[in-house]
Amino acid sequence: MSDEDLCFATVATLRALLDSREISAVELAEVVLRRMESLEPTLNGMSTVTADLAMAQARQADARPATDRGGDDVPLSGIPVTIKDLHMVAGYPVQSGSRIFADRIAEADSPFVARLKDAGAVILGKTTTPEFGWKGVSESPLTGITSNPWRAGYNAGASSSGAGVGAAAGYGPLHQGSDGAGSVRMPAHFCGVFGLKPTYGRIPNWPVPNNDQGSHVGPITRTVGDSAAMLKVMAGPHHLDHTSLEADPADYPGRLESTLQGRRIAFSPDLGHARVDPEVARLVADAVRAFEDMGCQVEEVTPDFGTLGPELGRFFWCAHEQVMGCYVEEHEAVMDPGLVACIREGEGTTVVDYLRMRERKYRYVNQIHSFMENWDLLLTPAVSVAAFPADQLQPDHWPAHAWDWLRWAEFSYPFNMSGSPAASVPCGMTAGGLPVGLQIVGKRFDDLGVLQASAAFEAMRPWAFARDPAR
Repeated sequence: MSDEDLCFATVATLRALLDSREISAVELAEVVLRRMESLEPTLNGMSTVTADLAMAQARQADARPATDRGGDDVPLSGIPVTIKDLHMVAGYPVQSGSRIFADRIAEADSPFVARLKDAGAVILGKTTTPEFGWKGVSESPLTGITSNPWRAGYNAGASSSGAGVGAAAGYGPLHQGSDGAGSVRMPAHFCGVFGLKPTYGRIPNWPVPNNDQGSHVGPITRTVGDSAAMLKVMAGPHHLDHTSLEADPADYPGRLESTLQGRRIAFSPDLGHARVDPEVARLVADAVRAFEDMGCQVEEVTPDFGTLGPELGRFFWCAHEQVMGCYVEEHEAVMDPGLVACIREGEGTTVVDYLRMRERKYRYVNQIHSFMENWDLLLTPAVSVAAFPADQLQPDHWPAHAWDWLRWAEFSYPFNMSGSPAASVPCGMTAGGLPVGLQIVGKRFDDLGVLQASAAFEAMRPWAFARDPAR
């Protein structure tokens, strides 16, 4: 197998090669690190490369007895992984895309990082993110533009920018992202890979984000099987996250194969209000037909909750960014101007305003869950547009705004508020060669159902063979 093929190989393929000793974990880590080194000047997806940690973990993996490698205790032994730089790897930078924290070092591992380590994964580094993860565009004051592998200088999606790039560009199979308003699904859409936002609380998150249970941790991978393998390791309750779900993880990798025959599926091309570029709409509609071919009962719908989302989404985005307002007076000159504008817009929000709007949000969330009672899955576009230049918040053909990038991401944040599992699966390429994603939303807690539907679509419309031009 060539070095490039190793970089794009699945967990299952790498597991077989490592277990048979056709390749060592050290050799695998070296191959992927060399690929990073060759592509990073163009892609800029890594904020920190942890080569020393990776090599130490790879040597540890190679030292395990053959009977221990890849077993239940260390299922990811020797498998490369990256961590988003909003989360902590003890002893390494956690800069959050901000010049304010350029020198900050993590003192502990995030709980899911500790689980990945315990499972034998080899951590190659930290991936780029916009400042504090505030926007859906792959640029930050600290690291600059992270380029879409399919077109240099274009948006790779955010806030899990580097994770999406790493999955698309062959930086190994597993990349951790997090999603507060689409930040796993948007990079997956823009980069042509698979991104899963699990049910809220499925993967513990610590420190617990102060955004009213909006942030979800999830995997970004090339294949659904790799996502399932990563989710199984990261999921499960944790005492430091009081919002984490009590249930232990299911055997996601072992239960992916399932017939969709007879499943009731709703398709909403616009949630009743969202603008969608025609080429994106066409590719998504064509992808929906694959579910009909699989024997699903598909019906186009306009959910009653749809038009209530925009006002809520923008209110809470500005309100929650107020936690960063304490930095503006001293550091405004080095902060993202869009973030500052967003903070300024929410400055007059009172506690009473917040609680009244929160009451409306709870009714909205109830409408989402009530709607889903009648359907097994909901299909929508993942994002309204294909990639555009990453030095701007909106595409040229969309109205400009100082901070509001949510205009082209209206399909994401509703399911952060509801805590529902949702995935972006690649469903085609524009005429200009840019990826587009289909969003698959499930009932709360039905992460397995979303994975099974994604795997069935992947089998019908394979995408993992497509490699970005950066290769």
